[in-house]
Parts: sequence; structure tokens; C-alpha cells
Amino acid sequence: MKALSFILGGKTAMFKKPDVNSYTYFTYNNIHKPALLGIFGSIIGLGGYTQLFNKNKQIEVANKSIKKKEDKKPLDDGFPEFYEKLKDLKISIRPLGKNGYFSKKIQTFNNSVGYASRELGGNLIVREQWLENPSWQIIILEDDSSEFMKLKEYLLNKKSVFIPYLGKNDHPAKIEKVHDIELKKDIELDKLDSLFIEEELEIFLRAGRDILPFLFKESSPVFLQDDFHFYINKNFIFTNQKLKLKSNYENIYSYDEKNYFFF
Repeated sequence: MKALSFILGGKTAMFKKPDVNSYTYFTYNNIHKPALLGIFGSIIGLGGYTQLFNKNKQIEVANKSIKKKEDKKPLDDGFPEFYEKLKDLKISIRPLGKNGYFSKKIQTFNNSVGYASRELGGNLIVREQWLENPSWQIIILEDDSSEFMKLKEYLLNKKSVFIPYLGKNDHPAKIEKVHDIELKKDIELDKLDSLFIEEELEIFLRAGRDILPFLFKESSPVFLQDDFHFYINKNFIFTNQKLKLKSNYENIYSYDEKNYFFF
């Protein structure tokens, strides 16, 4: 099985969790698939949420015959172009931080544009949790789609339509070591060197007497919901302990004596 491998990283990153925003914005520890597809879309010039909103707004204005509010479609109807065209790509994410974990710090800064806050002076104090020096090995399974072929060509030739960033435009992404690889399918599965979905495998043995075991677990997005584009999460695990399959999951391959889980 052919695939494309590269290292994705940066000085900082922030993949905002949507469930807490009262005092501090928190980040996921690892890049998730929707964010990764957004990076791919920016590289090959696919539209995002703003383009979807503007497109639906133009349709609404053009179709003046719709007068009842209940007959109008929401402006976020449908998926952004990048997600619609890239969601079927199979990817694997291997964290390059120690035991899958990256250091984080709270950054505090002011948003003083005037309309950012109703507080006196119009100044909003923003607190965000940022990842420090994160990096991942990303592998994409090759398919025959035109989008994959274009993405491959752009990555190999260091081209990009828009600047890729890690969650926000404060965090420019660095992409390096892009190359074609050949994956093997027939492997003896007892461990994984990438993130994997918890429901597909289980731990059944320690890594070994002379090896310090570790287990990192995080609930993070895999899909976008049709309505309002809410995240659909699954539990991901990164560990050095012995594993066995719970199901007949097939998208597991090996390369350079490491096993990768694709989703």
C-alpha cells in the first residue's frame, strides 16, 4: 500500500476545545482529523467555513421567492469544501512528543479593537492554552482521488495556496521530510506506534519488565456533525503496551518497523 509521510509541527499550536470558554480557552493535546483536513484544504486552496457562509448567503439573496423563515436554509447548511472533498482520506497520526504528550502554557493577551468586549474601555483579556513545540508524523494512504493527487504534488514540491497554520493564524505550521513510502499489511499486531481509537483495540499485557509503561488518552474530534458542524469525538490512546484487536479493523499497516492505525 502506497502512502505519503511527512512531519508536521511548529513553535506553538492551539486546537481549541469547544466545551470550555468562560475563563480560559483550552487546547487538545494532539492535532485532530478535522483540523488536519483544514490544513490540507488550505494547501490546495479549498474553501472553508467563510466561503460556505458566503455561498449560502448568495443563494438566499438570489432566491427572493422564499419569504417564510422556516423555509430558509441555515447559512451553515452543508459542509465546508475542504471537509466535503477530503473527509474520506485515511490518515495516521504519530505524536513525536515524549509519551505522546506536549508541554502547554497559558498565554494572556489583550484584544483592544473596541468592539471585542462590553467592558469599560472595550478591552477583552484573552487567556489561551498553547502547545509548545508540538510535532507529529502524518501518513496519508494513497487513493485515486484528484484531491489526494493534488495534495501530494503540492506537499512534495513545497507549494501552498494559503498559509497552513496549527489551529489559529498565530501558529504557522512547518512541514518537512515529505516522501513516498510503501506500507506493509501482513504484520503481527502486538503494539501500535500511532494514536488509535480505543473502541477498536484493548490492552492485554504490559510492555515488558524492563520498559516503563505509559498510556496517554484523550477524547478528540474525528468527524463533523451535519447540523451546525459540531465535533463528533472518539477516545484516542497512545501507549507502548501490548494490544489486541476487539474487532476486524483492517486499516492498520507497518512501515520501518512501526505499526500505524489509519482512520
